[in-house]
Amino acid sequence: MKKIPADKKQVQNVLITDIAEEGKGLGKSEELVIFVEKAIPGDIVDIEIYRKKKNFAEAKIIQIVTPSEHRTDAFCQHFGVCGGCKWQHMTYEAQLKFKQKSVNDALERIAKIDTSSTETILPSFETRYYRNKLEYTFSHKRWLTDVDVQDEHQDMNALGFHVPLRFDKILNIETCYLQGSPSNEIRNSVRKFAVENGISFYDLRNHEGALRNLIIRTSTTGEVMVIVVFAYVEETQIQLMMEHIKGQFGDLTSLLYIVNHKKNDTIFDQEIHVFSGRDYILEEMEGLSFKIGPKSFYQTNSLQAYELYSLTREFAGFKGDELVYDLYTGAGTIANFIARSVKHVIGIEYVPTAIEDAKENSLLNGISNTTFYAGDMKDVLTPHFANEHGKPDVIITDPPRAGMHADVVQRLLEMEAPKIVYVSCNAATQARDIFLLKEKYDTVRIRPVDMFPHTQHVENVVLLTLRPVVHTEN
Repeated sequence: MKKIPADKKQVQNVLITDIAEEGKGLGKSEELVIFVEKAIPGDIVDIEIYRKKKNFAEAKIIQIVTPSEHRTDAFCQHFGVCGGCKWQHMTYEAQLKFKQKSVNDALERIAKIDTSSTETILPSFETRYYRNKLEYTFSHKRWLTDVDVQDEHQDMNALGFHVPLRFDKILNIETCYLQGSPSNEIRNSVRKFAVENGISFYDLRNHEGALRNLIIRTSTTGEVMVIVVFAYVEETQIQLMMEHIKGQFGDLTSLLYIVNHKKNDTIFDQEIHVFSGRDYILEEMEGLSFKIGPKSFYQTNSLQAYELYSLTREFAGFKGDELVYDLYTGAGTIANFIARSVKHVIGIEYVPTAIEDAKENSLLNGISNTTFYAGDMKDVLTPHFANEHGKPDVIITDPPRAGMHADVVQRLLEMEAPKIVYVSCNAATQARDIFLLKEKYDTVRIRPVDMFPHTQHVENVVLLTLRPVVHTEN
């Protein structure tokens, strides 16, 4: 086949055949693989290439010649500029189809396992307003859309989300469909009040300005936490802003603020100031209460988290007498959720504050059969640890996107727990780990779970069982 010339920027009638891992459409022209922004399988498009490598290119759509049957109208005015919800232009049924396909592709290609018996992906109960936490960023230099550029008198202050690949550019958000009321009302009120009262927005390059971040957390119980993160601010401005929020939204469960002078936005090492209410909100799940503080980790889709944990419990098939190791336990949500179904749960987590949350949630619910340890997983989960605490009957592992360290996988192989339930938000790293575990384990059940509608992200739950040792007679 003839190669596309290096200087050729536009290609016509490209058929999009698949979705790539990062959510872009995938097509081919000649022998060149092309990743196309906002393209959907089934589209035929004219494209413009903006980046070209030896084996692939990246492009944007000039014109949709023939739209895919999976294409639909995006419902958010910020779609295409905001970095979130990149699949809004695809029907939800199609989103589920391609998420399931991405899981199967990763497991077949990397883990080299048969996925013909993979169970149907579990859809999200809600496809809008499903998040319980959003973090907005203040900026004195907002990202201007094509419409904004035409207005010479634009207010340049922004409170919203980062534009993809631009750390210093913030898209001002009018309405976000990720978090329910009063999230939009609070954000818009805070921005308006700050502008009217001359409270400066943060300069992300020079690290100047008073207002830095706004974090809003909600729960299915109706409780709301608002955290205002200030930077270089006068005490009177803190009082002014916090009194405004309290006055406008008097039924907030928790109103907190932080003063962060660091170069990064993380709040885990920052002092929390309680302006009014409690320093936590409560979430409920199957009769259990979970305290969520400003620094706590909790699955961002509360309703679907319950489905994910229920599926994890179902895969484990508890009988009531099991010792369970819950690896990467976070705030101990899974550990406390399954505690009533087993003899004892040992949770291990890297972040010490998360372990404190886990212990507190056990106390809150009167759970006495959990034990939690903080430390790097590969350092804590040693042969000595297993000898001291007992061989687990079931291991539940829910690692971060990077998957498990090779040393941790080796420890699992050494411990030979009869069952491993592997929960993952990254099918590729999960597949990599399963390939190693194949040495002693069979993959018995697979079921993807959609936690994040309108994005390419998907959770996956896999049940692995220890293969019986076959003794051969001499």
